[in-house]
Amino acid sequence: MTTAAGPTAPALGPRVVIADDQELVRTGFRLILTARGIDVVGVAADGVEAVSEVKRLRPDVVLLDIRMPRMDGLEAARRILAEAPECRVIMLTTFDLDQYVYAALAAGASGFLLKDVTPEYLANAVRLVNTGDALLAPSITRRLVERCASASAARGEGAAPAPHPDLDALTPREREVLTLMGHGLSNSELARELTLSEATVKTHVARIFAKLTLRDRAQAVVLAYETGLVTPGSQP
Repeated sequence: MTTAAGPTAPALGPRVVIADDQELVRTGFRLILTARGIDVVGVAADGVEAVSEVKRLRPDVVLLDIRMPRMDGLEAARRILAEAPECRVIMLTTFDLDQYVYAALAAGASGFLLKDVTPEYLANAVRLVNTGDALLAPSITRRLVERCASASAARGEGAAPAPHPDLDALTPREREVLTLMGHGLSNSELARELTLSEATVKTHVARIFAKLTLRDRAQAVVLAYETGLVTPGSQP
C-alpha cells in the first residue's frame, strides 16, 4: 500500500494496547513501540477504558499501569484475562508500588516493567511476552515475589501455604524443577544444576505448565511460594 508520503510498511510486531493515566507515558511508549515495528492499536487513560479497548480490539499484549482512576490496573488485569485469556498483560509500575506486583502476577500478568525502562528493553519485553514467555528474568521475578511475600508475612497477612490440588500429578523430577524455578533458576541454570540437557528441561517445564494450568514462568514462581515449595529467604 502507498500513500502520498510513500510506501507504508506492514507492522512486524504484536498488536498492543497501552493503558496509563499519564498522557506522556502513553504517547512516549506508543512512539517507541511504533518505531520498532510494533503495532499499537489502542490506548486507554484508565482501567475501565482498558477493559473496553481490549474487548473491542483483542490485542496480543496490554501494557497496564497499576494505579489508574476509576479502576486500578490489578482489577483491570483480572477482568481482561477473564474476558481474553489469550491476551498477555504487562504491568507498568515503579519500585514504590511493587507491593502490588505479587498480586498482579497471581492474577495472571506475565510480568512488570518500570516506567523508566529503556526503549529497546520495552520493545524486546513486548515481543518476549507475546511468545508466551514471562517478561522478567526468573531471578528478578523470584526476588520481587520473595520481597512481597516477606512483607506480607511481616504484616501478618500471610496464611499457611495451601497444597495445590494438582501438585500430586507432578513427577518427583517435575516437582524438583518447579522448586528450582521458584528459586529463580533459568532453563540453562536448571540444566547445569540437574545435569540435564536444556531440551529436557524445556520438556519438564512444558509438562509442569500443562499439569498445573500455568500461563508462564511468572505464575510458576508465584505457585511455588503459595504452596510452600519455596519460602522467603530459602536457597536452592
